[in-house]
Amino acid sequence: MSPDELDHRLLIKGVSILGRNTADVYVEDGVVREIGTVSTPADSTVDAAGLVLLPGLVDLHTHLREPGREDAETVLSGSQAAAAGGFTAVLAMANTTPVTDTAEAAERVFDLGRQAGLVDVQPVGAVTKGLAGEELAELGLMARSRARVRVFSDDGRCVGDARVMRRALEYVKAFGGVISQHSQDPALAGPSACCHEGPLSGELGLPGWPGVAEEVIVARDVMLARHTGSRVHVAHVSTAGSVEVIRWAKAQRIDVTAEVTPHHLLLTTDLLAGYDPTYKVNPPLRPAEDVEALRDALVDGTIDAVATDHAPHARHDKEHAFVDAAFGMLGLETALGVVWTVLGDRLGWDGVARVMSANPARIAGLAEHGHAIEVGCPATFTLVDPAATWVVDRDASLSLSRNNPWHDRKLTGQVRATYLRGREAFAR
Repeated sequence: MSPDELDHRLLIKGVSILGRNTADVYVEDGVVREIGTVSTPADSTVDAAGLVLLPGLVDLHTHLREPGREDAETVLSGSQAAAAGGFTAVLAMANTTPVTDTAEAAERVFDLGRQAGLVDVQPVGAVTKGLAGEELAELGLMARSRARVRVFSDDGRCVGDARVMRRALEYVKAFGGVISQHSQDPALAGPSACCHEGPLSGELGLPGWPGVAEEVIVARDVMLARHTGSRVHVAHVSTAGSVEVIRWAKAQRIDVTAEVTPHHLLLTTDLLAGYDPTYKVNPPLRPAEDVEALRDALVDGTIDAVATDHAPHARHDKEHAFVDAAFGMLGLETALGVVWTVLGDRLGWDGVARVMSANPARIAGLAEHGHAIEVGCPATFTLVDPAATWVVDRDASLSLSRNNPWHDRKLTGQVRATYLRGREAFAR
């Protein structure tokens, strides 16, 4: 705990904890000390009548771009956007410049996160050197570094060589690590593929990315996980076929977890009809039947977590003809609103906390996050106005980029404040 977290007393009055009991929550030295009717004096008091208190959200999949592309995002700006979205921890993906494939590179990202001080930034290590898919990166050294890397991914690229994937799974098993896979068979969805393969891609004349290109890698990797007894995590699941494979794997007690993005829970491939590159993302937006399967899988636990895949891009990388534009969308500031708008009636606040806090923290091995809100636990949580409706304005984003697919959409459920170990990281 840092010195500025000591001796600070916070009182949140009349808040609904996970949408259930209404109570006061008293925090001292970054820890919850009392829950109930509290009369203890505090340095800061928040009137939270009508608000819901959630454990701080955890994002398994964030692109912060630093080092290398500070024109699109920095660790600081990304942390600000994360805190505004209710996140208290984010996993920073490895496809930076240079790639996060060494202990030194991981520690640099970790230190930048500590300097920002708004959310806990946990670096994700690359699986292979330079994301080239050929030679394993310094997995053990990154795990033993100050950053204590536990999640490894070549995200943006698939670890296509089964032999390399097997070795990575075997290696990380020794220290409880997990491989997060970008499932995209390059033989089925090559470098020019830019949207879902189907009737619309044919009408638009765009190279298609078939769902089976994801599904065959998911199937291969769960079998490798079974063979090695190691852990595999399926990043940004986008198809009903992948859901079927993951559901089968879990029934077989294979150690597999999976995430889905907010955009794959709501947006569909028909949005591409206008060639708007804002909607170009990898994996691509899919048809409505896939979206429904993903929603069902998140509710029933087949998919464990929501992860944003927040992918900021500078205008000069995104504002091109669709086929030439960069892949990716913003997501940190809107994720909770999208999930509550789309699935709030099916998940409830307990379910939201499960898929956006507890499960992601467990998968990432972040012991200080994902706790129930109880006396003695870290005061790392998010205040939400469940009834607030708001229209997303891309120009109001705290991100440095503007590739926001939610611009002008109305969402329900808005973050009012975010606290990291009792200290205010964001408030509106």
